[in-house]
Amino acid sequence: MPEPLLSVRDLKVRFSTDDGVVKAVDGLSFDLPRGRTLGIVGESGSGKSVSSLAILGLHGPEHSEVSGEILFEGENLVGARENTLRKLRGKRISMIFQDPLTSLSPYYTIGEQIAETYRKHTGANRKQAKRRAVEMLAKVGIPRPERRVDDYPHQFSGGMRQRAMIAIALCCDPDLLIADEPTTALDVTVQAQILDLLRELRSEFDTGIILITHDMGVVAQMADEVLVMYAGRCVERGTVREVLKTPQHPYSWGLLSSIPHLTGDVDVPLVPVRGTPPSLIDLPPGCPFQPRCDFSARVPGDRCTTERPSLLPETGHASACHLSTSDKTLIFTDEIRPAAGLTGRP
Repeated sequence: MPEPLLSVRDLKVRFSTDDGVVKAVDGLSFDLPRGRTLGIVGESGSGKSVSSLAILGLHGPEHSEVSGEILFEGENLVGARENTLRKLRGKRISMIFQDPLTSLSPYYTIGEQIAETYRKHTGANRKQAKRRAVEMLAKVGIPRPERRVDDYPHQFSGGMRQRAMIAIALCCDPDLLIADEPTTALDVTVQAQILDLLRELRSEFDTGIILITHDMGVVAQMADEVLVMYAGRCVERGTVREVLKTPQHPYSWGLLSSIPHLTGDVDVPLVPVRGTPPSLIDLPPGCPFQPRCDFSARVPGDRCTTERPSLLPETGHASACHLSTSDKTLIFTDEIRPAAGLTGRP
């Protein structure tokens, strides 16, 4: 098999605080081949964005500790020199950040910020860079791009700023794109346009994409594989069809039950995941999801409160849960699916 574009092994990211050590990411592993899209889903605070920032080497060493391996085309980026990372960022690895208002500089025009990235990594002159900026603004659906290229971020709406961020990320045709909630604040028409643009990038340049999102609809449209994160750990992993059609973890059941489905029963109420995520400073000794799980009593003994479940099997569709495979299938088929009205496609 060809070497993956990105291979993450036992990634751990910890932050020192006055209250203790925050285990933001705790043993995350995954592979991303070229031309594929990995969807990462989970609640806020589950470690999705922290893991993506670790790939780019954006956690300052003063208060953070990053360990494990992040292999980009076989080169380990954990502990790499800043000069090495700077050459990769923006050109070969790009990121669409979640909050465009704080990511864009208010002192420079949108066009200047796109052109700066393009010039730095390609050696283009100012005229070529501005032409590229206009081209990218047109690609992400900004009307009259030849005029709006000279506007400042405050002159753009929230959705237009998001599209400008996407233009910056895509201007150098990166090998790896990390998209952190790329369709936030966009209406459905523009969202479809952006997703088409990402598909075009993936198809034309064989780009690998990490898609971080809360939107299961976006995952269903874009992702080839899905990784479900909870409390800094992967609790389920599989193809998009496996995870959305036959999920194997109670947390995944909760995520699917809490969103509306076009083909579901309109009279069935949405079922939120009860409780709140655990503190990443003081995680429970057993399964981190146990305090919120409605099915832990079906596991014999006290394994759920004393033993951390491993992600099994090691390949293919895997979940970190002490329930047996047969119990998971029965519970989802006989209880979760009917109760949530999941009678059609997710």
